[in-house]
Formats: sequence, structure tokens, C-alpha cells
Amino acid sequence: MAGLVRKSFDSPEEVRPAEEGMGKLEVVGSESGSAIRATLQPGWQWSKHVKPMMGTESCEVPHLGYLVTGRLKVHMDDGEEQEFTQGDLLSIAPGHDAWVVGDRPCVFIDWQGYAERSSG
Repeated sequence: MAGLVRKSFDSPEEVRPAEEGMGKLEVVGSESGSAIRATLQPGWQWSKHVKPMMGTESCEVPHLGYLVTGRLKVHMDDGEEQEFTQGDLLSIAPGHDAWVVGDRPCVFIDWQGYAERSSG
């Protein structure tokens, strides 16, 4: 394992367009794990843009990340809701819907969610 590793979202190893042109997912990785920078446009919602291809009623992937800009509302299957804003740490259990709030893109860095998607 290297003593120091430097990666940048300015030069991601992989770029995936978000569903229906609603943003993009940029991936960087190292031996100790990967991270994703998700940029989601106003109007993006998991249940509208991701659910049809996932085949589950709600997002079953846990997320641990940091909200860089914008606002994200999360509704858990049990009815709990929380709105996250710039500078917040997000810890979201499986079983949720989420959507961008307002007219600004939502950008967040996700460590756990990408690892779960990659291994599952």
C-alpha cells in the first residue's frame, strides 16, 4: 500500500451520467476504497429517476457522505424525514427516497453508497 495517495474529482477515473440527464456521478478510488461525487439537478428524485431501473420500492443502499452544495430531502420508509443542506454530514440507512430541493444542483460526496453499489 502506498504511503500517500492523491486523487481528484477534477480527474475522475469514471464518469457516469445520472438517470435521464439529471446530473452525473464521478468516481475516484484508491486501495483503501472509492468515493463518488454526485451532482444532481433540480427536479431529480430517486423514486422518479432511479426506482424504475432498480426494481425496489425505495433505495436499499446506505449512504455516508458530505453535502457540498444544495439541499437534499430524504424520506425514510418509516416516515422519518430530514432535509440536508450545504456542510452537513449525511448518514442515511437503506429504505429511503430522496430528492433535490430548490433550484440549485445538489452536490455530495458519498463513501459508503459507492462501496455498496460496487460490491453488490
